[in-house]
Amino acid sequence: MPAPGFVPPPPGTYTLERIMAAPDGEVLGLDGRPQRLGAFTHERITVLGFIYTTCVDPDGCPRAYQVFDAVHEAVAAAPALRQRVRLVTLSFDPARDTPSTMRRYAGSRSRPGPVPWLFLTTRSARELMPLLEGFGQDIRYTTDRSSGAPRRELAHVLKVFLIDPAGFVREIYSSEFLYPRTVLNDIETLVLEERAR
Repeated sequence: MPAPGFVPPPPGTYTLERIMAAPDGEVLGLDGRPQRLGAFTHERITVLGFIYTTCVDPDGCPRAYQVFDAVHEAVAAAPALRQRVRLVTLSFDPARDTPSTMRRYAGSRSRPGPVPWLFLTTRSARELMPLLEGFGQDIRYTTDRSSGAPRRELAHVLKVFLIDPAGFVREIYSSEFLYPRTVLNDIETLVLEERAR
């Protein structure tokens, strides 16, 4: 992953505005049990990204996975951050991304540790849609040009959300700005903001 074409400002030298409250809804953990997404968007700084496990676009879901992996390592190595941050990977393809599929996708990254990385899905598109709408995450199904029938391929704009411990989205990263250093500086900015209160 190439370095960004800009140097992000140092943590604490800027303010991250409250964009919106993170929506809540029912999700499924790797054990298949229903839980509230709100349980994973409060109390810690949360980095949340929507993915689907069959995505092959290098600037899409695989890129998000690489950035999350790098952020996870960096936060785990930083004593001032590790108890304050969690990562959430949420599928927007519930038909294929069952809890067992998400477990395989997560691999060893879903193991308990000081920096939780949760891999979630939903029971159906009905449970998923309010979350997508609430976050403003667009997805569309591509159609088969020969028959006009929907195919099982998803198209989306990569978005990753930084959520503060009170449950407010404070930054939305597109692929253009999704780099580990940018996300880490924003996490550190939120930690400094919290300490200043």
